[in-house]
Amino acid sequence: MPSPKIAIVHDWLTNMGGAENVVLAMHDAFPDAPIYTSTFAPENMPKFEGMDVRTTYLQNLPRPLRKLHKFFPMLRVNAFKKLDLSEFDIILSSSSAEAKQVQKTRSNQIHICYCHTPIRYYWSHYDEYKKDPGFGKLNWLVRMAMPLMVPGLKKADFAAAQKVDIFIANSTEVQKRIKKYYNKSSTVIHPPVDVGRFEPARKRSNYYVALGRQVPYKRIDLAVMAATKLGLPLKVYGNGAQHQSLVDMAGPSVQFFTDRFGDASDDAVTTALNSARGYIFPSEEDFGIVSVEAMAAGAPVITYGKGGALDIVQDGESGVLFHEQSVDAVVDAIKRCQQIEFLPGTLRRKAKRFDKSLFLTKIRKIVDSR
Repeated sequence: MPSPKIAIVHDWLTNMGGAENVVLAMHDAFPDAPIYTSTFAPENMPKFEGMDVRTTYLQNLPRPLRKLHKFFPMLRVNAFKKLDLSEFDIILSSSSAEAKQVQKTRSNQIHICYCHTPIRYYWSHYDEYKKDPGFGKLNWLVRMAMPLMVPGLKKADFAAAQKVDIFIANSTEVQKRIKKYYNKSSTVIHPPVDVGRFEPARKRSNYYVALGRQVPYKRIDLAVMAATKLGLPLKVYGNGAQHQSLVDMAGPSVQFFTDRFGDASDDAVTTALNSARGYIFPSEEDFGIVSVEAMAAGAPVITYGKGGALDIVQDGESGVLFHEQSVDAVVDAIKRCQQIEFLPGTLRRKAKRFDKSLFLTKIRKIVDSR
């Protein structure tokens, strides 16, 4: 019996992040599968070089308009619906947005959706996004548009979710959201982490690390302000709409790093985490791959005790949880972390629960059982 033909579908490939690393792992599991996406910026995605990446008609828009595609989610809904995937037996979507809108064309096609979260700014975090959408000077326009656009978009998203045959959640938090907002059951498979990439130093340096897209919901501002208040050495990796405001609020103990792609290079982050005294992550995250990477590097995680962090961090064992997104709460958590002896080897063993090899085994098992 011939092997089923598989297509991988992802929302967009314009910047690297945890979801994009999931797509790379899916491609490792199914190397013959082409990758479909709404828009692709190869200059920002060197890890996808040489892969069979196929785009929607949005890729043909003039570059300035293409960069604005996130303002027009209905365009992405339409673009994914127009993709012709009739030659494939299994559609494996990676979605925190509209990738799940792809259409099955025959009754024996199977759609498996790896859900990073139901769309945050429609469902779980609407009020938070409306307060600060993360579009800088255009925030006022987005705030005006959201009440007009979101009800219809939620209806379209819910309808697409009902046509998915199998949902995979990236954490128990996301599993709860899938049930709450889509009324669908799911299986949890945590995202892949390359644990072997890290070599934790036994003797730790005195600095801490913060890392991620510098957008409002990541709350990197809390890490910067807490480190500034304590005079604590903090290395901040990444970029985003909040970058300049973070630089402006930072004290002399805080350093910022980006690479030629305008983000944080893997090598620089690996080196920093391998010797860091701790990793500060104040966001409520769907999962939080970098928290696992920090543990693999021997650094305890200081994180907000909500969302995906609860799958990763045991308070007092692999890090410290705080329960309010405030500067004082982060300061107190850092002080508590400094009073606990964390063994780098123990943290690394705990991180192995999320090793990439386990993701590959589990995702292949689900696909092969169809």
